[in-house]
Amino acid sequence: MRLPFIALLACILSSLALAQHDPSGPATRAVQASLDRIALIDARYSAVIATNGARALAAAGAQDALPAPARAALPLAGRPVLLKDNIESRELPTTAGSLALVDNHTDRDAPLVAGLREAGAIIIGKTNLSEWANFRSLHSISGWSAVGGQTRNAVAPDRSPCGSSSGSAVAVALGYVAIAIGTETSGSIICPAAVNGVVGVKPTHGLIAGAGIVPLASSQDTAGPIAVDVTAAALALRAMADRDNPRAGAVVDGLGAVASLADPGGLRIGVLANSTGYDRRRDRQLTRVLATLEAGGATIIEGLRVDPYDGYGDDVETLLRYEFRRDLNAYLAGLPNTLAGLDLEALIAFNEAHSAKELRYFGQEIFLEARDLELSEADYEALRARVRRAARDDGLDRLFTEHHLDALAGVSSSLAWLIDEVNGDAFYGPGMASLPATAGNPHVTLPLGTIAGLPLGISLVGERYGDHELLRLAHWLERTHRISTGN
Repeated sequence: MRLPFIALLACILSSLALAQHDPSGPATRAVQASLDRIALIDARYSAVIATNGARALAAAGAQDALPAPARAALPLAGRPVLLKDNIESRELPTTAGSLALVDNHTDRDAPLVAGLREAGAIIIGKTNLSEWANFRSLHSISGWSAVGGQTRNAVAPDRSPCGSSSGSAVAVALGYVAIAIGTETSGSIICPAAVNGVVGVKPTHGLIAGAGIVPLASSQDTAGPIAVDVTAAALALRAMADRDNPRAGAVVDGLGAVASLADPGGLRIGVLANSTGYDRRRDRQLTRVLATLEAGGATIIEGLRVDPYDGYGDDVETLLRYEFRRDLNAYLAGLPNTLAGLDLEALIAFNEAHSAKELRYFGQEIFLEARDLELSEADYEALRARVRRAARDDGLDRLFTEHHLDALAGVSSSLAWLIDEVNGDAFYGPGMASLPATAGNPHVTLPLGTIAGLPLGISLVGERYGDHELLRLAHWLERTHRISTGN
């Protein structure tokens, strides 16, 4: 991470001034420092759509007034947290980056937000995102929304922040907060975390409740933490876990011991070859990480692949379009405000009526394809079963079982590309996001390398509901691996 020197110096001086002269408590100081940093820097990066400073400071003040034992019992006491703006919180509207939802005041917290508050987190605002979680056009620009403008990469502002949890990753990388929350359907936590040089966790599908989130596709959608390190990510994930999910308890308990792995001795780590072979610079960085694991006692099994059937990718896209229309219409119909009359058809019409702003850079062909898709429920269920079998049963589950794996490793994503308002995104080479997103497996990216000054994320994928075990390995690797800055 490279902050402009003047901005960095101002942040340091501001923090010192608060520490020396502000008589308020630690939560208030932390929240004020975050708000000050956003005000100072974010005009250049557009990572944050809105803040709720007065309410956040009031909540921090109330927490500071608690007896010391009560504060100490809160795992996230005084931690400022930002939410991706497709996650509902009672203070601010939830826009998904669309002008159609600027008045979407639901006055309620998503269950994951309630969990964060119960753990002591202070919600200070909403982050920008790729509009509609990057599911409006085939030529979209990651990090752009009509509401929030263009979010810029924290390390190289002329480059893409990736998406769709763009603002959340950039906010953490720039030091606004130590924890921000993103969402992922396929890569939307992993890619922005990787290209901005921070930790991103896409948890097991179902570990976090999906209520109160503007949906894309319920069979893959999940929220997850983007954080400065694995410890912070684990604290957030523990707070957000769905207590009504009977399988979440063991994960929550295990996340409390994320620093407990002395070494990876005896663990078996597979290397997913699907993510390699495109760029020798990326592959060399992965090889260095594998050497660290091997030196720690892990066994490395290389050359593993998952090659689904011909047409698999098209089938996944069909499923996403079907679920998007169904799930978005259901979400809109359930809104507790005047927007409850909206549906996908109305959103298409809204975009056309406001094309100068909404369709300025790219169209809405995915919206149109989702609206016009002809697929019966029975055919959808059959297609979903086929895709899941390919990604899960014959895919990741097969690798874990046949090779007795504890984790899979690979390159997370492309390096950040230049922002291109004409041609849209330009991903270079394969990554690790798609298979665990479709199969539902937990996935973490760690900033373990750089190429030409740009962050490179290295991925670890675990078995479903093995999130705690995966993060223990990630924590050890984060502490142990020496990042290479070579090409």
